Amino acid sequence: MKKLFLVVILPKFADWETAFLTSTIKSIDPDYEVKYVSIEKGICTSIGGLRVNIDYTVQNTPKEFSGLVLVGGLSWRTKESEAVMALVNTSLTNKIPMGAICDATVFLGINGILNNIKHTSNTLTELKSYAKDKYTNKENYINEQAVVDNNIITANGTAALEFTKLMLSALGVMQGKQLDDYYYFMKNGIYKSIQQGIKIPFK
Repeated sequence: MKKLFLVVILPKFADWETAFLTSTIKSIDPDYEVKYVSIEKGICTSIGGLRVNIDYTVQNTPKEFSGLVLVGGLSWRTKESEAVMALVNTSLTNKIPMGAICDATVFLGINGILNNIKHTSNTLTELKSYAKDKYTNKENYINEQAVVDNNIITANGTAALEFTKLMLSALGVMQGKQLDDYYYFMKNGIYKSIQQGIKIPFK
């Protein structure tokens, strides 16, 4: 039986932020099925003009899934985005790996999800300025590209590879040396990888 990985995108989503993650999952793990979720059915267009055909709306998404990621972009501070909390709550209740990157972390902050875990975002100042008193956990804000705590991965908008590494581990797609080699290869390129004796860790 296929494991369902849900990718939530909203209008003007940041198309680069999960490109490594979704393509790697599709390339190396046939057990996973990647599906795209949004508030409305039809086509969702990214900041860069990438047009994605939506598989599910938030309202008709299957109740059982194995992973959830909220892709950053320019629509997380809208009233319409509140509908995504249904999926977030399902993920939390069932302890399903969940990731949020860029402004999607601010969405989690304003909904109180970051108040009990270590986390990161684009900056602490930005997170506090929007989430205001709904965010009460600045002591556990970490100035790192990506952070994982209690099966929740957060990352800033420049951390696509770091986010991918933590998500792949949480999902069980890659771990250990294979994951480290993958990250080194994608971060440093083919020539440095050859010097280090690292072969292409996926095909």
